[in-house]
Amino acid sequence: MTYQYLKQETRGNIEILTISNPSALNALNSNFFKEFNSYLDFIESYKNVRVLIITGEGKAFVAGADISEMKNMSQQKAYDFSEIGQSTFARLENLKIPVIAAVNGFALGGGMELALSCDFRIASSKAKFGMPEVSLGLIPGYGGTQRLSRLSNIGNALFMQLTGDMISADEALRMNIVQKVVEPEELMEFCIRIADIILQKGPTAIQYLKSTVRKGFLADFSEGLKIERDKFCKLFDLDGREGMKAFLEKRKPNW
Repeated sequence: MTYQYLKQETRGNIEILTISNPSALNALNSNFFKEFNSYLDFIESYKNVRVLIITGEGKAFVAGADISEMKNMSQQKAYDFSEIGQSTFARLENLKIPVIAAVNGFALGGGMELALSCDFRIASSKAKFGMPEVSLGLIPGYGGTQRLSRLSNIGNALFMQLTGDMISADEALRMNIVQKVVEPEELMEFCIRIADIILQKGPTAIQYLKSTVRKGFLADFSEGLKIERDKFCKLFDLDGREGMKAFLEKRKPNW
């Protein structure tokens, strides 16, 4: 598959997707979302991919949406632009496979919203995070107002979004926005190492775990427990049977 804004690389069961529009700091535009949705179609149908890593080319992960495209939008066009961004990032969030954001540089505005839609984030020590939309008289439109407060807390979300200030990778770590901070030259190697660890686990269990945590997070506690019970018991006829047998036989599971 050939894309204008995306570069893909497959390493066994790991897919590495690089957002590639470095002259515009990988800014998101309508054509990007068309390509990204096409790419998600591919990932959803390609069963060999079990972990997806997303990163950016150059000095940015993604430095926001394309303001030159947005500046003359009508309210209806802006609504549609928000809707396509929200629906695209929801698709990413709801992929069955784990998605790792390898945040190599600036993750601002829509770029931070993209990172928040991944399952977890590993950041270069040189990465910067921010939601500067208020500086343009706007607010985040791709889910950032909702995801950041759930991921960190409402105070951190409002602080970042009301000031529009950038924060460092270390500050993002303290605010629970990223899970690890590594040196720039170690970023991709570290993410691949994490992906390799995930690949050693039961593939159906990984899918069930992701969906259980995400669905349970948005449900009340008792409903979350019910979701957990339902997925837990089903695995006794799937990965769990082989995993427990392999443990007792002191061998590696044959997934």
